[in-house]
Amino acid sequence: MLQAIDLCARRGFSRLFTGLSFRLEPGQALLVTGANGTGKTTLLRILAGLSQPTEGQVQWKGAPITQLESRRDIAFAGHLPALKDELTAEENLASLVELAGEKPDPKSLRAALASVALEAQRVLPARVLSQGQRRRINLARLTLVRRALWLLDEPVTALDTAGVALMAGLVTHHLEQGGCVVAATHQALVLPPERMRSLALA
Repeated sequence: MLQAIDLCARRGFSRLFTGLSFRLEPGQALLVTGANGTGKTTLLRILAGLSQPTEGQVQWKGAPITQLESRRDIAFAGHLPALKDELTAEENLASLVELAGEKPDPKSLRAALASVALEAQRVLPARVLSQGQRRRINLARLTLVRRALWLLDEPVTALDTAGVALMAGLVTHHLEQGGCVVAATHQALVLPPERMRSLALA
């Protein structure tokens, strides 16, 4: 499904990584680890088609990821939640889903927020939510936006123990449905061992 071929990336005059290759089949997850500045976020942006590698190519289903047709299969969740403080949790979720080209209905929005334990907070403005609750809104987005490839940048940052377990459950379900996940993380994300691969950037 997803293949990286001899990727090289630089930041300024510094080389982040070179000759990086891997392949993910349906139902597999790749956990990318490494110290700050080793290129984890850069790799995710390259996989999403948002940045270009210095060398190499990324393919999705055999086609270059830069093609628009390929990018429609991708859900990218960056390090920051990208919420508007004045909007409620439900309004933010609706906005995020609409930006992805979907048409959410109130019932599905409420169900998605309930699935991440935010039903009681759905009418509160985002500015009063904790960092963990703000990140849960993005978890709810993943349940509504149907994309085969999830690219997750530090997905469990600011989440409590229950939130981390919730994220692991969402990822596992996505993998069981034949999806792929690439997650850059400093913290452990417990997934079924048979579905998990690791990549350490140095």
